[in-house]
Amino acid sequence: MADRLANAGVQFVKGIGPRRATLLQKLGIDSLKDAAYYLPFRYEDRKNIKKIDTLRPDSGVTLSGKILSINSIKTPKSRTSIFELTISDSSSAIKAKWFNQPFMKKLFKKGQNIVITGTTKLNPYSPAMLELHNPEFELIDTGKDELIHTSRITPIYRTTSGLGVKLLRNIMFTLIERIVAHMHDPVPHEIIDYYKLPGLKESICNLHFPEGEIDVNKLNNGTSIYHNRLSFDELFYLELGLTKIKDNRTLDRGISFVEGGKYFSKLMRGLPFSLTNSQKRVLNEILKDMKSSAPMHRLIQGDVGSGKTIVALPAILNAIDNGRQTALMAPTELLAEQHFYNIKDILKGAGFDEGMEFCLLTGKRAEINSDSQGVVSIPDLKQSISKGGIMFTIGTHSLIQESVTFSNLGLIVIDEQHRFGVMQRAELRQKGANPDVLVMTATPIPRTLAMTLYGDLHYSVIDELPPNRTPVETIIVNDTQKKSVYDEIGKEILSGGQVYVVYPAIDENEESSLHSALKGKEGLERMFTNVKIGLLHGKMKTAEREEAMEDFKSRKTTILVSTTVIEVGIDVPEASLMIIVHAERFGLSQLHQLRGRVGRGVRKSRCILLAYTPLNEIAERRLSIMAETSDGFRISEEDLNIRGPGEFLGARQSGMPDLKTAHIIRDSKWLEIAKSEAERILSKDPDLKSYPLLKEELNNFWRGSIELFHG
Repeated sequence: MADRLANAGVQFVKGIGPRRATLLQKLGIDSLKDAAYYLPFRYEDRKNIKKIDTLRPDSGVTLSGKILSINSIKTPKSRTSIFELTISDSSSAIKAKWFNQPFMKKLFKKGQNIVITGTTKLNPYSPAMLELHNPEFELIDTGKDELIHTSRITPIYRTTSGLGVKLLRNIMFTLIERIVAHMHDPVPHEIIDYYKLPGLKESICNLHFPEGEIDVNKLNNGTSIYHNRLSFDELFYLELGLTKIKDNRTLDRGISFVEGGKYFSKLMRGLPFSLTNSQKRVLNEILKDMKSSAPMHRLIQGDVGSGKTIVALPAILNAIDNGRQTALMAPTELLAEQHFYNIKDILKGAGFDEGMEFCLLTGKRAEINSDSQGVVSIPDLKQSISKGGIMFTIGTHSLIQESVTFSNLGLIVIDEQHRFGVMQRAELRQKGANPDVLVMTATPIPRTLAMTLYGDLHYSVIDELPPNRTPVETIIVNDTQKKSVYDEIGKEILSGGQVYVVYPAIDENEESSLHSALKGKEGLERMFTNVKIGLLHGKMKTAEREEAMEDFKSRKTTILVSTTVIEVGIDVPEASLMIIVHAERFGLSQLHQLRGRVGRGVRKSRCILLAYTPLNEIAERRLSIMAETSDGFRISEEDLNIRGPGEFLGARQSGMPDLKTAHIIRDSKWLEIAKSEAERILSKDPDLKSYPLLKEELNNFWRGSIELFHG
């Protein structure tokens, strides 16, 4: 689509004007291009208008007829108001009823033509008679108007106050006629021809006002050939952009790190355990990237407990050996703290008693790994980092603030990458001269989703667990069996184990029926009077959180009552039982992350999912999957199928363009094709000089995110 036309305001189209343009803006339609891609959310097959005398009970139908009578009734017992229309066609008549909607009598007049869509029901008082309850309807004029609204597959758009379904459809008909008259197709014709996709004009027209023999079911589930075309376009522009970003970085001059310095060698010699084959393979891929003159941009994906940190740490020390600063960024203060203390323990276990300082820097706290310094002021630590006095910094979002500068940053490690987007990765890279970037995630992500989220990164998977990990038995218990849960806690404590009890809320309130950590701790203390019980939640001060974790690690406390702050980064090998209270309220990935806190030692470990009834179908499905498998990738696939990509990811990825038509799971076939074609096109024409329309559309698609082409 030509850029000038695409950006033309809808108010300048004949019949629209400023007032209607303002209403359209509420729907996100500012320009003609917005209108082209504002697709119906549903379609009704009004070609197949049923005759009233052919109807059967419990059938979804569309009828067309004339209003014979209008009636309002109030039932004497229930005081329910019923608004009723009698509608006739050439064959018979039927009643349509709406309940407790008295305002509807203002909408209709006898003799009006109407189209109604709904499900037929038997009249409870006259079983031989059928009626429609709360059907959708449209009043129809004759002539051209009827050709838009009836006798066809009719588009149903989402509306806003002041724009009814019929009026919006009339407006969209006008806009689509205007758009397609000037539309150009930016996708190379050889791709469209090879994959037998329809043209862009044809697709836009048929997605708004379908013509010919089109399967209405495919239109409604987004798999028509015309949906495929628009989905492919979006995925093609997405993959072109991600491939271009990756190619641009390959051309950038990075740092060629030399392997085998003193810190790296000391760690590899001193580790008290052997790396798994999978860890060795991924570490070799990282070190190979670091040797290259191009900047590394690699994702490490691994299941809970697969040992991602122990793969990242040699890379960190390798950068320090080469005289370069490193930064590790975590999404929360608690996780940053856990990285700080875990790395401290790993280095101590490998013989690093002294000689290498590193620091923790968050929005509230600054600490140096040094007996002589410890806690320091945030300004002093920032100054030390900026002068190159600290070579390794662990922190949160504070590391991408302008006030944090580095002297010679060479490596950035980002943990839990699904919470950071393309733009935030770019911000961190600007802290140094094209530093290497290593991304870690403990959330297994299906390949189709990873291609979308991490298309600008190379990809490594740690696909085996360390040999010391024990399988975790998962048991579902409902709230009527709570006594058995307390019995299990007692048995675990007597046998020398430690227990996590996880609650969804810190404290109870009137608006929620959820059990809370504070009340739960009080109840457990009354039940287990001879056991010390700890508490951990996100609102505690840093010192209190540290003390709670240290007490649990050192066995001063046997039970740790917590919220989901223990979801990642907590490692207590003796913890062998986890109780998740209100397990039905947690998502699959979160349940899997929580369960990963047990099974880290030699003790047999269990996870009890305490669910409160009644359970809905989705909650039952989630809990069943948890009990069936501990495979994080399968759990992630199921979670994605249940929730869909948007909710699965939480907040939209910063810097990633919106996908209006494509669905990365449903359209995974087209995603694969789009990736392949994007790589092919850019390999032969990196600047798209032979494809000016495609280049223009690509820049529009990524505008506001990242500049793909310079100059």
